[in-house]
Amino acid sequence: MPHRNIANVDIELRLLMEAIYLKYSYDFRDYAGTSQKRRVLHALRQLNCPTISALQEKILHDPGIFMQLLQYLTIPVSQMFRDPEYFLALRREVVPFLKTYPSLKIWIAGCSTGEEVYSMAILLKEEDLLDRTILYATDINPESLDKARKGVFALEHLKTYTANYQKAGGTRAFSDYYTAAYDAALFDRSLIENITFADHSLATDSVFAETQLISCRNVLIYFNKTLQDRAFGLFHESLCHRGFLGLGSKESIDFSAYAGSFEPLIRKERIFRKL
Repeated sequence: MPHRNIANVDIELRLLMEAIYLKYSYDFRDYAGTSQKRRVLHALRQLNCPTISALQEKILHDPGIFMQLLQYLTIPVSQMFRDPEYFLALRREVVPFLKTYPSLKIWIAGCSTGEEVYSMAILLKEEDLLDRTILYATDINPESLDKARKGVFALEHLKTYTANYQKAGGTRAFSDYYTAAYDAALFDRSLIENITFADHSLATDSVFAETQLISCRNVLIYFNKTLQDRAFGLFHESLCHRGFLGLGSKESIDFSAYAGSFEPLIRKERIFRKL
């Protein structure tokens, strides 16, 4: 690939994000620059484009190419019961509060291909909360949402998922929740009866429900401060009085515009409570 002028790359990158927003209403303009640049440059190689400008021309005239690019811009990286200490903390410290509500609404923001959603559903089932809970699972990538709806995960990952589940305080055999066939595991459809999978962007969309718990993990690390503040604003507006917010292990609300609107419940596991 030819040598690139760094300044030109930055200009082309900004123009590409503006074009995506104007053409498809996906707003990546306030995503963190370094990660975004790395993903776009990787996409160039995979989509056989010599420059970002050439990629921009392609996506403007071919929605199919844009959908391919979207898979690189929103690379899903997840596990079931990822960071099991987080789920153990939810089980021990947050669930007792959730049990005081006659009905629950929980929002998994940036749900990707569904690992977090199924993890939450299993936890709720074991705590006798799933039947009175509506779960909203949202993401900007329709292909990821489709995978999440299907609930089929590669069998090669199940050993890791099982170990995570056990560390997260699981009370049953993890294999109770899926049927294995060939090289895949299909998770029990009863887990998603009360789940609404929906396209939602933290960059452009508004609040759609009052919730008692929001889990948004390993999403905000890809946003710049402006977009992080927008997301925290949505979470604050959505959460009921004294509602709970769970973040990823490398994320914090401390230096945001909403630092004074939440208090840490379990700081180590990034679980906060709305003031």
